[in-house]
Amino acid sequence: MHKTNTPEWPVIIVGGGLAGLTAAIALAAQGIQVLVIEKKAYPFHRVCGEYVSNEVLPYLQGLGVQIEELQPARINRFMLSAPSGYSLESSLDLGGFGISRYTLDNYLYQLAMARGVTFALNTTVQQVGFEQDSFKLQLSNGEQLQATIVLGAYGKRTNLDRQLNRTFFAQRSPYIGVKYHVNYSQPKDLIALHNFKDGYAGISAVEGDTYCFCYLTTRQNLKRHGTIPAMEQAILHQNPHLRRIFKEAEFLYAQPEVINEISFASKTCVENHLLMCGDAAGMIAPLCGNGMAMAIHAGKLSAEHTALYFKNGQNRQQLEDNYSRAWKKQFANRLQLGRTVQHLFGHPVLSEVTIKTLKHLPFAVQLLMRQTHGQPF
Repeated sequence: MHKTNTPEWPVIIVGGGLAGLTAAIALAAQGIQVLVIEKKAYPFHRVCGEYVSNEVLPYLQGLGVQIEELQPARINRFMLSAPSGYSLESSLDLGGFGISRYTLDNYLYQLAMARGVTFALNTTVQQVGFEQDSFKLQLSNGEQLQATIVLGAYGKRTNLDRQLNRTFFAQRSPYIGVKYHVNYSQPKDLIALHNFKDGYAGISAVEGDTYCFCYLTTRQNLKRHGTIPAMEQAILHQNPHLRRIFKEAEFLYAQPEVINEISFASKTCVENHLLMCGDAAGMIAPLCGNGMAMAIHAGKLSAEHTALYFKNGQNRQQLEDNYSRAWKKQFANRLQLGRTVQHLFGHPVLSEVTIKTLKHLPFAVQLLMRQTHGQPF
């Protein structure tokens, strides 16, 4: 793209999920002008487990987020079942809260707008180039923009990843995610994780009387059975806990939300000078229950390092090195452990043995949770 006379934004954030919205609010608080480009318009549903670890609460309060206003479910117990139905229960050290992305993202969007953040909604970035120490962005509406800093907060997998030649994009991923909202009778303070052949499902309360019910499985499972309902009947129903959910819950969507090609491959957190955050920098296995908290934390980190860049003489190499170091220190081990733990689940025999072992080692359950979660920040 050629140099244009377009005014240059200090910061453009590609993607308005939790990482992007958090970073936008934090940067606006520092007096930095921000444009967020989001392909949809708020409010909207996302495939997500909708459980947030309490580690984020001090930071959100500091940003002026009043979580209590949204009346989230308070969650402090955890249940894990094997495909046979054999299960264990444990308390959650830090605990967390259940809130739908429909509600939370829209709340953060309104807060960001009130803080002076600019939004371009129903818009995608088709191309990002970097030349003469500046970014050039080509938008789906034909517009061209320039920015000093670009944060990539656009989620798990988009065409931008292809355009940036990111390694993981060439590797096909076998995973799909399916999400429903349901009315169901389960204690509101309990998050449950139920295994089945080649996958696992989570159910937990969000605001109101609604529960988020979502699962991860393989494209092969779906291919074998032809349709989502047929696959659910043949595979998920084998776990009695899941069978009960399908039998007794009132499903609130005509169709589930579905996403394909969910990748847990390692990604880089700096790519062609873009600072990546949230799932764009690496996705933790959903069974860890820490994706939303990590996205908020990544938004915090990217905003802090970007603010320092503007304050300390705009040294781009220093920005990228420091952000990369901070990101790895905070998230690399958690992501790796998530990938390892995920291998123990979704396999009938292995998950049965794992859960039976963990049931006799409650300290190991707590240790695993501590290792996949962070400290309050």
